[in-house]
Amino acid sequence: MPLPKDVVIKNDRLPPAPGVYFMKDATGELLYIGKATSLRTRVSSYFLRPQDPRIASMVAKIRRIDYEETPTAVEALLLEAKLIKKFQPPYNVDEKDDKSFVHLVFTRESFPKPVLIRGHELVRMPKKQFLRTFGPFSSAASVRAALDTLRKSFPWTMCSPGRKRGCFYRHLGLCPGVCTGEISSAAYTKIIRELLQFFSGDRTGVVRTMRAAMRRAAKAKRYEEAAALRDRLSALEHVRDTSILKRDEAGLGDFIDVFGRIEGYDISNISGTDAVGSMVVFEDGEPKKREYRKFAIKTVEGPNDYAMLHEVLQRRFSRTDWRMPDLVLIDGGVGQVNEAKNVLVAAGLKIPLVGMAKGPDRKRDELIYDRADHELARLVTAFRPLLQRVRDEAHRFAVAYHRARRGKSFIPGKK
Repeated sequence: MPLPKDVVIKNDRLPPAPGVYFMKDATGELLYIGKATSLRTRVSSYFLRPQDPRIASMVAKIRRIDYEETPTAVEALLLEAKLIKKFQPPYNVDEKDDKSFVHLVFTRESFPKPVLIRGHELVRMPKKQFLRTFGPFSSAASVRAALDTLRKSFPWTMCSPGRKRGCFYRHLGLCPGVCTGEISSAAYTKIIRELLQFFSGDRTGVVRTMRAAMRRAAKAKRYEEAAALRDRLSALEHVRDTSILKRDEAGLGDFIDVFGRIEGYDISNISGTDAVGSMVVFEDGEPKKREYRKFAIKTVEGPNDYAMLHEVLQRRFSRTDWRMPDLVLIDGGVGQVNEAKNVLVAAGLKIPLVGMAKGPDRKRDELIYDRADHELARLVTAFRPLLQRVRDEAHRFAVAYHRARRGKSFIPGKK
């Protein structure tokens, strides 16, 4: 179906190719910048179906549509974010609450990681802890899809060294072996810097660098290295990214304010004696000690941490005069998390829940949470150090209270 006759289209045609489009009014003022897997299909959709009142008011003002083609939808996503940040078109800037915009950051550490952080979270974090920051992006799902799509060309990971067995992505060839110590920090950081170069818009430079490295490796008879570079280059030149923009609005989930109120819980006892529970509170990422609470276990006999946690949480969430948390953190594994979930369900509460337990080798923390909740997964990834602080503080507070009770139990008449 042709577009309205009073709308001028660049080159009198919309190509069925990925790119970025620019909606302008009769004076040439920029109204909106968007991205598309197919410019023809996406732009035409504005005039073919009913829109919400706000978009309908914009469509009524459109008199010219320009566009810029990109090799892939990934690059359309990146170019859109760059241009929105530069030009601040009114129908982009006012489109969503600022909380919904995300930034892609790469952590500054021995093995850098890509992490999604919301704008209101980013302003509270030290910039020196990041290598680079990209965005803002309107869709976390699209950025995640872009990272997944590029992973064959730039194998990144969320792992840290120290595992005896390779992670799931190592077996797929998408983690270069950080987890098992198969790659050095320098070699891994080189891959990440190539990914940063790509996200900066220099696809040509990345391809040129990879081809040169492949030729050098082949000339030096490092055939395995040359083959790996060949495969990475091939994946980059044949990016399949049709899902990236189709996932545009999927998976954001409900907003969770990680700088709101986090409550952390732990149980401390020795074979069930002098059992206690602790509740610590963090707000704005810092301990709020006047909100801490101690619980002497009253209803559980013998060593049963699950039942003790159940009692503590049941007593806490019966207190309607206490402010409800934005996030609950349990010092424990799957069993403790399931027990906490039962209490929340029984109380009719929907509060995000995370468990943090020592891994099998006691050297790494294992995080337990609903992995189908993309917003919670994003926060767990981005703010793991904060969650560790909450867990450690809950443990410290519980142990201190337990020792105090044990001390009193040795004094006749005191408990």
